[in-house]
Amino acid sequence: MISTDFWNPILLSFKVNVTASLIAFAAATAFAWWLKDRSFPGKTILETLLMLPLVLPPTVVGFGLLVLLGRNGSVGRFVEWLLHQPVIFTWWAAVVAAAVVAFPLMYQTFKAGFESVDRDLEDAARAMGAGEGQVFRHVTLPLSWRFLLTGTVLGFARGIGEFGATLMVAGNIPGETQTVPTAIYIAVETGRMDLAASWVMAVVFLSFLLLGIVQRMK
Repeated sequence: MISTDFWNPILLSFKVNVTASLIAFAAATAFAWWLKDRSFPGKTILETLLMLPLVLPPTVVGFGLLVLLGRNGSVGRFVEWLLHQPVIFTWWAAVVAAAVVAFPLMYQTFKAGFESVDRDLEDAARAMGAGEGQVFRHVTLPLSWRFLLTGTVLGFARGIGEFGATLMVAGNIPGETQTVPTAIYIAVETGRMDLAASWVMAVVFLSFLLLGIVQRMK
């Protein structure tokens, strides 16, 4: 029988990354749709900022989130006033960290998908009286769903492996903020190699499965 020591980080990682993926999906969809045909001064700078978490060291991302969400940060103070509790060192902090690192992969893939749609089809729908929301729902989304699914899977896989930023803003509280990557690190540090190996095999299997889905989408 597998102990709760094994399942707790896995279940928490799943909860964190499902929530983070939904947030990143909504944000990436909105930005990709809004920016796909627009041209304005500073667009390159904005898109570079959106992609920045993809190349920054996780500890740099974590430090930025710590400053932003901490009690001395404007966002952190507002959320604490709103919810009557700080965000830092809660599972929501892990959600934010996972969403931030997953967003660039989703955004880049979604943008490529939206740009692959024949603009003449979208213009034809507009000419028939469809609003922008209807064009998006009935033309753009159905024709780019493979890109959306691929980006979502890649973003989820990236979130599953998030370690540095999560450790800085959420900590490593067993049963509350301890995700699989942080659990593996602590297990190795404390000499629980069998438990660490079990988590590693679980992550490798899940990652292989997710990448297999992406490959089938091509």
